[in-house]
Amino acid sequence: MLSTGLPQGAVPKLERPGPLRDRVYEALLELITTRALQPGQHLVESELAGHLGVSRQPVREALQRLNTEGWVDLRPAQGAFVHEPTEEEADQLLTVRTLLEAEAARLAAAHADSVGIKALEQLCAEGEKAVAADEVDGAVALNARFHAKIMELAGNAVLAELAAQVDRRVRWYYTPVARQRGHQSWIEHRGMIAAITDRDEARATQLMREHTEHTRRSYHARSES
Repeated sequence: MLSTGLPQGAVPKLERPGPLRDRVYEALLELITTRALQPGQHLVESELAGHLGVSRQPVREALQRLNTEGWVDLRPAQGAFVHEPTEEEADQLLTVRTLLEAEAARLAAAHADSVGIKALEQLCAEGEKAVAADEVDGAVALNARFHAKIMELAGNAVLAELAAQVDRRVRWYYTPVARQRGHQSWIEHRGMIAAITDRDEARATQLMREHTEHTRRSYHARSES
């Protein structure tokens, strides 16, 4: 365990090319969204710089940007901390997600071809395997890919752009309940694939609304269990 609480192997390699500050930003954001850096965790510039193999300046710039975007809280005389989302913040984000995803499911049912449907089936099979193997990180990543594929099949660039803006934050909220949702989440995915295959826009919309609502309720229930 590293001194900042990062599991061994969790620190991503900084890919080249691109401005260093952007690569550091992406690395830190990935650590936050996967919860390798936990909500409320103190972020020490010098330690993060050491883990990433960079100077403190790009880390400082990345933390400023993450603060602006709501991922990090900068507290006077205390330093930087991973933001701790409130229940209200989670509720608002997951409600917006429901609106976007339900429309994407409707459009996917209207436009998806056999190749797209086969891709959904493959992602679902991989997700079921990840759950069976208790690979939470893998299941979370596959869940995101499944929903992204539906968004792609919807064929609406503006909708996809809006969804991309909330995608990482959705992953952040989904990770703590991924094990709890488990196989049931992928059963619901199977139902959506069937509705899309049948070109049943109304059913695809309804199933996606129910699916995202289950996740929202699971997130709020996690602190009560």
